[in-house]
Amino acid sequence: MPCESIVLAAGLGTRMRSPLPKVLHTIAGRPMLVWVAEACREVTGRPPTIVLGPDQEAIRSLVPDAAWVVQEARLGTGHAALQAKTALQGYHGLVLIVNGDMPLVTTGTMSALIGAQEANAGPLSLLTVTTRDSRGFGRLLRDSSGRITGVVEEAHATPEQLVIQELNAGVYCVRADWLWEQLERLPVSPKGEYYLTDLVAAAAGEGEQISWVETGDVGEVIGINTQVHLAEAEAVVRRRIGVKWMDQGVTMQDPTSTYIDLDVRLGSGVMILANTHLQGATTIGPGSVIGPNTVIRDSSVGEECTILASHLDGATLGDRVVIGPFGHLRKGAELADEVHLGNFGEVKNSRLGQGVKMGHFSYIGDATIGAETNIGAGTITCNFDGRQKNETHIGREAFIGSDTMLVAPIRIGDGARTGAGSVVTKDIGDHSLAVGMPARVIRRLKDDHE
Repeated sequence: MPCESIVLAAGLGTRMRSPLPKVLHTIAGRPMLVWVAEACREVTGRPPTIVLGPDQEAIRSLVPDAAWVVQEARLGTGHAALQAKTALQGYHGLVLIVNGDMPLVTTGTMSALIGAQEANAGPLSLLTVTTRDSRGFGRLLRDSSGRITGVVEEAHATPEQLVIQELNAGVYCVRADWLWEQLERLPVSPKGEYYLTDLVAAAAGEGEQISWVETGDVGEVIGINTQVHLAEAEAVVRRRIGVKWMDQGVTMQDPTSTYIDLDVRLGSGVMILANTHLQGATTIGPGSVIGPNTVIRDSSVGEECTILASHLDGATLGDRVVIGPFGHLRKGAELADEVHLGNFGEVKNSRLGQGVKMGHFSYIGDATIGAETNIGAGTITCNFDGRQKNETHIGREAFIGSDTMLVAPIRIGDGARTGAGSVVTKDIGDHSLAVGMPARVIRRLKDDHE
C-alpha cells in the first residue's frame, strides 16, 4: 500500500533558548529536520509534506522538493497535521506522521510501523517505548484486556497515570481517509489546542483495532526540546556512526572523543586517533592515519596519508601526504602525492606538486609549486598588495631558501634557487641562483643534463 509522510516542524522551540529555529540545529553536521525528512523519504519512496510556522520560511531550503504547508496559528499537533490535508487531497493510502524534532527514529522502525498498519484492520498504528524517563511523552492507556484505549498527555495525567511507563512516542501511521475525517472532529484541550494523541481515543471509541510497534532503543525516541536534549541526541548519533565505521574496519583509538559527521566517508584500514573531528563532505582514503587533535572539514584525503594535530578546510590531498603537527590547509589547497608539510605550515588556494617538501613556519598562498621543489622554513608568499591577491609560480625541482619572501606576482623557474633571507621581487629564470634583498641573480646553475 502506498504511504505518504507528514513532518510536523512548526514548533517555536522556545526551550532551546536560541535565535536559530529548533529544527535547524544540527546533529552530526545535518539539521535535525533533514534527518527526519530523509528517513521519511527513504521508507515511503517520496518527499514528505512538511508543516512549518508562519515565520519559518528560511527552513524551506533544507528540503527543496518537499511539499510545504504553513500552520498560520499554532494550535497543537492535531491542527498542524490537518494543514497537510490540501497538499494530500485525493490521496487514499497510508500517512506516516513524525515530529520534526525526533531525528533519531530509524528507517527500520518507521518501516516496521508502516508494516504494522498494513496488517491492521483498524485505521491507526503508533510507536511506543517503555521507560521510566518519560521525557514529556503521553502515557499509553489500556483496558483490562490490554486493548489500547487512549493516550493522556503528561500535563493532564493523574498521579496514577503518571506511574505508567509505557509511553506514546509520537509517531503514527494512519489510514488517510479516516485521518482527515477525525482531525476535523478533534476536541479542544484545556490549553486551547488540538492534540494528535486524541486520534487514539477516537479510534478506540469506534471499537477500531489499534496496532503498535514498541522500540527497544530508548535513544531512538529522544525528542529535542532543549540544548541538553540536543547534546544527548548528538551522543547517540555519534555512537551509531562510530559503530558503523568500526564494523567496516576503521580503527578508533577513542570513540568517545571522535566526532564524525554523517556525510563523511572512510576507507578501509583508516586509523583515527583521539580528539579528531571529521566534518561535512570529507573523505579519507584507505590506510590513512588521522589525529590526534585534528579537524578536517569538506576535504578529500588520499590513501596512506598521515595528518597529525592539524586543521584542513576545503583541501584536497593525494596519496602518502604527510602533514603536521599543526599544519593548516585552507580552502583551495591541493597537495599532490607524497607532499610533506612541516609543522606550522599553512597553504591557501595553492597547488603543491608531487614530492614537494614544505618546511615549518611557511605560508604558501595563491601559488603553484612544481614537483620535487623544496620550500625552506619560514618562506612566505607575499600574495596581497593591499588591493588584490597575486599569484606565485615556482617550477620543478626548485630550492627556496629559508626565510625567503616571494613578492607576488612572481615566477621562479625550474631548478632555480634562492639564498636564505632573500626578498624576491623579480622573476628568476630556470637554473638560476638569486640572493639578497632585493634578490639578484648571481649565477646560473647546472641542470641535470649539463
